[in-house]
Amino acid sequence: MVQPVRGFIVFNLPKCCGLYKESASAVHVIRARSSLQSVWTKAGQVASLPGFNELRLTGFPGPWGRCMGSDCGPGGSQSRAVWCAHVDGWTTLHTNCDQNLRPSNQRNCFRVCDWHKDLYDWKLGAWNACVPVSSRTFGAARQLPCSGGEEGIQTREVGCILKADGLPADDAICEYFEPKPRLEQACLIPCPQDCVVSEYSPWTSCSKTCGTGLRNRVRSVLVPPLFGGGLCPNLTEFLSCKPGPCKGPEGLYSLRVGPWSPCALPGSRTARQAKRRKGKGQGLRERGGVKDPETRELIQKKRTRNRLNRQDSPFWDIQVGYQTREVTCIHRNGSTVARNLCGPRDQPLIIQSCILPKDCRVTEWAEWSSCSKTCVDPESPRGNRTRRRQVLQFSVGEEAPCPPLEETQPCEPQGGGVPPCTTYTWRTTEWTDCRVDLLLSQQDRRRGNLTGLCGGGLQTREVYCVQANAEVLKYLNDLREKEKASPPVENRLCQGPIPNRSQLCQIPCPVDCEVSPWGAWGPCTFENCDDQTGKKGFKLRRRRISNEPTGGPGSCPHLVEAVPCDEPACYGWQLASLDECLPADGQQCGSGARQPQVRCINSSGELVDRTLCSAFPPPASVACDVPCSRDCVLSDWTSWSSCSQTCSSKTIEGKQMRTRSILAYNAGEGGALCPNSSALQEVRNCNEHACTVYHWQTGPWGPCTEDPSSPSFNASAVVRSSSSSQGPCSLGMQTRKVICVRVNVGQVPPKKCPDGPRPTTMRPCQLPCKKDCIVTPFSDWTECPLICDAGNAVKKKQSRKRLIIQMPSNGGQECPEVLEEERDCEAPRSCPGFRWKTHKWRKCQLVPWSLRKENPGAQENCGSGLQTRAMSCRQLDGTQGDISECLKFAKVMPPITQRCQLPCQDDCQLTNWSKFSSCTADCVGVRSRKRALIGRSKKKDKCKNTQMYPLSETQYCPCDKYNAQPVGRWSDCILPDGARAESPLGLKVQGDVKECGQGYRYQAMACYDQDSRLVETSRCNSHGYIEEACIIPCPSDCKLSEWSNWSRCSKSCGSGVKVRSKWLREKPYNGGRPCPKLDHINQVYEVVPCQSDCNQYVWVAEPWSVWKVSNVDLKENCGEGVQTRKVRCMLNTVDGPSEGVEDYLCDPEEMPLGARESRLPCPEDCVLNDWGPWSRCSLPCTRTNSRVRTAYVIRSPSAGRECPDTTDKEACSLNLNCFNYFYNITDWSTCQLSPNAVCGRGIKTRMLDCVRSDGKSVDMKFCEELNLERKWQMNASCVVECPVNCQMSEWSPWSDCSQTCGLEGKMRRQRLVVQASQGDGRPCPSQVEQWKPCPVRPCFRWQYGAWSECRVESVVCGEGVRYRNLSCFVSDGSADGDFIMVDEELCSDLELAVNGDEQIHLKEPCTLPCPGECYLMEWSDWSSCVNICVKEAGVDFGSVQVRSRAVLAQEPENLQLCPDQVWESKPCTGGECYQYKWFGSADSPGAWCQRSDGLNVTGGCTAASPPVDNSSCDPPCLMPKSFCSEAGVCMCEEGFTEVLSPTGQLRECAPIPVLEIPTAGDKKGDVKTSRAVNPTLPSTLQPGRSGRTWYLQPYGPDGKLKMWVYGVAAGAFVLLIFIVSMIYLACKKPKRPQRQRQQNNRLKPLTLAYDGDTDM
Repeated sequence: MVQPVRGFIVFNLPKCCGLYKESASAVHVIRARSSLQSVWTKAGQVASLPGFNELRLTGFPGPWGRCMGSDCGPGGSQSRAVWCAHVDGWTTLHTNCDQNLRPSNQRNCFRVCDWHKDLYDWKLGAWNACVPVSSRTFGAARQLPCSGGEEGIQTREVGCILKADGLPADDAICEYFEPKPRLEQACLIPCPQDCVVSEYSPWTSCSKTCGTGLRNRVRSVLVPPLFGGGLCPNLTEFLSCKPGPCKGPEGLYSLRVGPWSPCALPGSRTARQAKRRKGKGQGLRERGGVKDPETRELIQKKRTRNRLNRQDSPFWDIQVGYQTREVTCIHRNGSTVARNLCGPRDQPLIIQSCILPKDCRVTEWAEWSSCSKTCVDPESPRGNRTRRRQVLQFSVGEEAPCPPLEETQPCEPQGGGVPPCTTYTWRTTEWTDCRVDLLLSQQDRRRGNLTGLCGGGLQTREVYCVQANAEVLKYLNDLREKEKASPPVENRLCQGPIPNRSQLCQIPCPVDCEVSPWGAWGPCTFENCDDQTGKKGFKLRRRRISNEPTGGPGSCPHLVEAVPCDEPACYGWQLASLDECLPADGQQCGSGARQPQVRCINSSGELVDRTLCSAFPPPASVACDVPCSRDCVLSDWTSWSSCSQTCSSKTIEGKQMRTRSILAYNAGEGGALCPNSSALQEVRNCNEHACTVYHWQTGPWGPCTEDPSSPSFNASAVVRSSSSSQGPCSLGMQTRKVICVRVNVGQVPPKKCPDGPRPTTMRPCQLPCKKDCIVTPFSDWTECPLICDAGNAVKKKQSRKRLIIQMPSNGGQECPEVLEEERDCEAPRSCPGFRWKTHKWRKCQLVPWSLRKENPGAQENCGSGLQTRAMSCRQLDGTQGDISECLKFAKVMPPITQRCQLPCQDDCQLTNWSKFSSCTADCVGVRSRKRALIGRSKKKDKCKNTQMYPLSETQYCPCDKYNAQPVGRWSDCILPDGARAESPLGLKVQGDVKECGQGYRYQAMACYDQDSRLVETSRCNSHGYIEEACIIPCPSDCKLSEWSNWSRCSKSCGSGVKVRSKWLREKPYNGGRPCPKLDHINQVYEVVPCQSDCNQYVWVAEPWSVWKVSNVDLKENCGEGVQTRKVRCMLNTVDGPSEGVEDYLCDPEEMPLGARESRLPCPEDCVLNDWGPWSRCSLPCTRTNSRVRTAYVIRSPSAGRECPDTTDKEACSLNLNCFNYFYNITDWSTCQLSPNAVCGRGIKTRMLDCVRSDGKSVDMKFCEELNLERKWQMNASCVVECPVNCQMSEWSPWSDCSQTCGLEGKMRRQRLVVQASQGDGRPCPSQVEQWKPCPVRPCFRWQYGAWSECRVESVVCGEGVRYRNLSCFVSDGSADGDFIMVDEELCSDLELAVNGDEQIHLKEPCTLPCPGECYLMEWSDWSSCVNICVKEAGVDFGSVQVRSRAVLAQEPENLQLCPDQVWESKPCTGGECYQYKWFGSADSPGAWCQRSDGLNVTGGCTAASPPVDNSSCDPPCLMPKSFCSEAGVCMCEEGFTEVLSPTGQLRECAPIPVLEIPTAGDKKGDVKTSRAVNPTLPSTLQPGRSGRTWYLQPYGPDGKLKMWVYGVAAGAFVLLIFIVSMIYLACKKPKRPQRQRQQNNRLKPLTLAYDGDTDM
């Protein structure tokens, strides 16, 4: 039965209400469709259905939705949507799917909240071992040769856990906060490293001189086998040799000496020794006491000395025992034979004295000491504690030395009440007053003493170190607590940056008072209009303050001046205007009057009620004339000129003048005549008041004193702050003197001056707070120097000091005079020191005769033995010291045992050598020493043999010739240490430190002896240096001239600029202060805006002259004529134009006409006055608007004649007679400082202009009348950066020498930048470090000599001893310097150690092989350090070095008895990364492996490609690109594949075309690897990599090209033809139609040329 197959698709539920934003993912649970049955499959599973071929289902599980719930924890739920879908993807009804198989759409979950982050975390397991990638890949290809390392993968376990108990939790909880860490990572498995050995040494000589022997050659191990590499080959090769037949019997036997047995004690002699000592004691007592005190004292001293010489010390238990060894006879084959076969020979020593070895015994550890850290310190919380143990018994013999007697471990202070540690911090005194002269003296020392300076300056303070957690604040608020200020401590205790010791500051520049010009004199008025009882009156004139000064208007000059006058009045009539002239009696012409229009004003010019002037008669009418038609016509009077004088006296009178002119002459008959010329001018007196001007003059304000009337609360203040920030403490009072002064006379009585403007003489003021001096307590006394030699001690001083924190001011308590105290140090004590004291050697002890009497040739009382001596600890003064002190402080303990020899009767006995005789002359003389035979030896013939027993020795005297040589470079130029040293208790501000001038540079001197050995420089009478004078050039600053005077303002009306300049006088050099930016003529300019009053200069025209008529009608006296007048430019003042100036200062456009041509009216003609001013054009300026001017009739014409128009009109034209006006703001000026300031805060200004539309600056009134908006700020504060020179700290003390000895040691010192340069200040010098060479000292060291050959007395072979010497060597300390042996005395001050090893080994046991024995050679030298690496891949597995012991054989029969070869390795650093490569030679049939340093080796080269002889393969590899492998099989080189014959033999090597097809996941740019791989290396992709490589074989098995190759070639050819055709069609130029060309002629196209700019 055919059933349809359907499946469910499971989706995430859509997130509603905007709570979630994840996109829905789908999980396909698909049932495959079949005509017979349905089969459910998992995602990715293949379902095999009847009638279908392997249907693949590609569903994958999607995530569940977000866990929902109201509570945090496991109570949440999550859901997903489930759909029924056809296999083709379209959805269908749920009923079409099997409901039993429907997946669940809801499950419980753990709802994660933010606070779970503190409870859960990822637990990271350790990385597992690195597993090769090939082992994890199915169907892995054959293993290829390892190159650098095999790629691997290592994994680890990662899980979410609950932090509290480590229990596992759901990973989703931790994933809520951070992604799951990675579970695996790439790793590298190193390739196996085979053993690498060196070349063989040359063959040794034959081991025998006759018979059959062996020759050996050996090699050493260079690189040990690592990572499973091949083992080392044999290090020895043997070759039999036959020098010739032996003439006699071959020596088959030899004596072999065995090792010494352990040291043992002989039979006990303790009882016998004790009995002997007891008998001696009784004998002494039997002799009776010695009563003589001196004798008793001598005996007691001898007993004490003997007791010290005996080994009764508890620290050494020395027992002399004996040891034996066995002597056997050995056959050449290694077997032991009878002793007699070795023949009669000298019997070697088989018993000897020895020291019974004893281990070092120490006490138990004492209790731990208290912790060195006794306080709490967060930065270094741990201290150290120690414990010690004592030596009970030192080790004796060959036993190990004593273990450490002291050990240290870190600790922390224990207990609850541990105080905090003392911490230190920097403190500062208060800033000094701001001083400008400090800045000036930096620039020019001559300017440092100027006064009245202001602006930017410097203020300084001291910096000192105190305990940070001491009480430091209370004393600031209460004087009684000021003793609790922290005392200063040494500056070295404070860490961290040092606070600034200087800073820029500002002294406010005083603003000078500026006043306006004097106003005009006012009317004569009473002093007080409310009290007019007196008749005294004054005329006043005033000026105002235009710039408010610092400190108020009290410092301004007087603002009011008074002149006494008569007939004062508080009110008066002011003439406003005159009416027109009205003839009398209603006539048309003739005499008449003009009525005045008046108003009542007060003395200030203000309009008041007219009734106040009722007491004064108003001005009378003014007589006038209206000319008749035949009368003379005169113009109106001009205004009165300004008064010629400001006051009047007996000799000076003020005058004013006015004029008028003739406009028309009268007729000959009947008309009024014209007046003569004198009547055309009038003069009157003015300013008739006397020149006695009075004003009030004020003195300066006095000091602020306490006002008794106000409550005083001026307490003494101790607040540390600058004076500028002090608050007031109480109110006070200031007074000043006010006097009345007559100008040019002096003080006059006060009644001469008006009382009204009299200034005040008192004002309130603020009293500043008192500040007492505050000083720190005294510091601790400085330490006295430790002096060990009291006899040569110089009295030293110790001192203490205190610092002033706050200076007194405003009457506060003064500072104490004593700020530093000094006293003598106590008497110096001796320095502690310890040394070993050796006592006399005891008697030589032999092996007991009972043990050695069987020895052939032994005698009872002579032979080799041992002797011991006592050792004690002494202080430097000779007193007894504790043995533990010598162990800690003294040098190496001298030996307490030594071999000795008791001479036998047959031995030759000699005295010790005498001292060498003195030398008479160095280098040429000789010195000698002698010894003599003793006793019976003088008679023995063998002792008289001077060759065996020389009795004298002679040697040349030492040649003390020394040669001094300079070494190294010259040091920096160093100034002598003349500058002051800073106190260790306070850092003051940097002062004048010498930075330049003459100094010295140094070169080290080395002293050599005649053998070219380095010796102390004192041998050459040198202090170690050559000195040479040098010069550090002093910096020279840029020098400019003073400022020139300001130029005149560039405009006479409105805003312009004025300029001043400086020019370069001297350029800077040697790091001097740089110049400001100069122009091309080396000048620097300062330009500021300036404002010129447009009314400052005015044109003044004199009256017109009399007409000069050109057509003279003598009868009528009229017609065309000319009038002239003089026009001058004058300075305008309050009183009117005062003095003439140059014409260019006035506006030429405003200049009145100096001449005019007109018609002089004839009699009876109409006469008009001059035209009035033009009316102003209304804005905006258009030609529809016009302006007018008018005139009026002065003389009416006679009957029949008419007057011309009295109105003139013209159109308004922009920029001709009509103008627009607007404001123009200038640029900001440069920052302007006070004249007494050099830098700091200033003011920059700009100007506002009223500009006409034609660009001309005009008077501001034109803009003001238009009420234009003024929104600009005209002044702004600014800062001129102060030129602060760089300030350097003093040079630090010279450092210790960089080397303790040698030629290349250097001492250095540094300095720091205390204050960086600012502005145009002098820059910091580049040299912040100096060096000089150290005195040359020879480098001495203890050094072992070479081991001697193994010595086995007179026997041929066996166990022996080899020795080496410890000698003193000297070198010059350079890397390539040789060490030369010198006398051991020169190394006496050195610790007895070789390369840091204090255990000196001068002998060691060795084995001398017997003839025929096979044995191990001595250890080879350590190989050079080799880095295990692959240079091409950048892979590094560490460095190693190795040494080996090869086998040497002497008998062919004994080869089977040879021991195994051995090697040992150790890690090292700095190894060289070598490469190995095969080399072949045309001269030799084989090939060899060579290391990259040129060393031929065995091992290291890859086994795949050695150029070995192809003849080793059968048949030989004769094909190109083939070679014979180590397995004897012909293979192809890399890049070629083997083409085999049917029989399996190589036919040819065909090249492999490689086509790499990247996969979709091949994102090489995103892969991060732990090791860089050279991309140029050919690499074979292995399974597990992201790419896939296909190998396409173009050749068939028969060697011919396959058909697909021809198809690919044909397709490529067709594609090439197509591409060429397309390029041709694209580049062909199309034919343009004619119409298009005509259009192009009419329109010029816009062409854009792209030049590669990305902004197009």
